Amino acid sequence: MGNWHKILGWITFVLVSVSLYFIFIYTPEDVRLGVVQKIFYFHVASAWLAFFAFFVVFVTSIIFLLKRSRVYDVIAVASAEIGVLFTTIVLTTGPIWGRSSWNAWWSWEPRLTTTLILWFIYIAYIMIRVSDMEWEKKARLSAVFGIIGFIDVPIVFFSIKWWNSKLHPTVIKEGGGGLAPEMLFTLILSVITFTFLYFYLLQKGIAIGNMRNKVNEIKDKLKNAM
Repeated sequence: MGNWHKILGWITFVLVSVSLYFIFIYTPEDVRLGVVQKIFYFHVASAWLAFFAFFVVFVTSIIFLLKRSRVYDVIAVASAEIGVLFTTIVLTTGPIWGRSSWNAWWSWEPRLTTTLILWFIYIAYIMIRVSDMEWEKKARLSAVFGIIGFIDVPIVFFSIKWWNSKLHPTVIKEGGGGLAPEMLFTLILSVITFTFLYFYLLQKGIAIGNMRNKVNEIKDKLKNAM
C-alpha cells in the first residue's frame, strides 16, 4: 500500500503541474472576465470532487449500517472531510468569480443557496464525529446524517433547470457547445486531476482514521484497566 500511495502521489503531482500549465498558460483568457475566469477550472473541479466525495459518504454509510464494519465508517469520515474542504473552496471561489461576472459577491440564487445548505449539512456531520459521544452511537448517527444529507447533492446539480436560474451558465451544452475547445479540454483535465487528488487525500484520511481508532482503543483499554 505504501508503494501504491507513493505512485498515486507522483501521478497526482504530475497532473496538478500539467493542469496548472494548461489553466494559466495554454488556455486563453476570457474576453469579458479576463484572468478571473481561470477560477472557473478550480471552481467546477472542486464542485465535482465535493459531489463525488459525498456520494462515497452516502454509499459507505449505507454499507456501514448494514455490516457495522469500522472500515466503511473510516472511509465515510475521510470522504466527508474531503467533501467539506472542497465545498468550502466552491463557496470561496464562487463569490470571487461572481463579483466579476455578476457584480455581486453573493446572490441567493438556487445553486449557491443549496450548496451552502450542503456545506452546513456536512459541517454538522463533522461536528458529530468530533463530539464526546461513544463511538458506535456517533458512527450510526453520522451514517444516517450522511445518507440523508446526500439528498441535497442532486438538488444542487439540477437547481439551475428546476428553478430556471440565469446566473450559472451551462458549461457543456448539447451538441458540444458552451466552451472553446481549449477551455473544454482544460476543464476535463482539471476534473481528472481533482479526481486523482481525491483518492490521494482519501488514502491519507483513511490512514489517519485507522490511527485514531487505534489510539481510542488503547485509551479504552487503559480506562478499563484502571
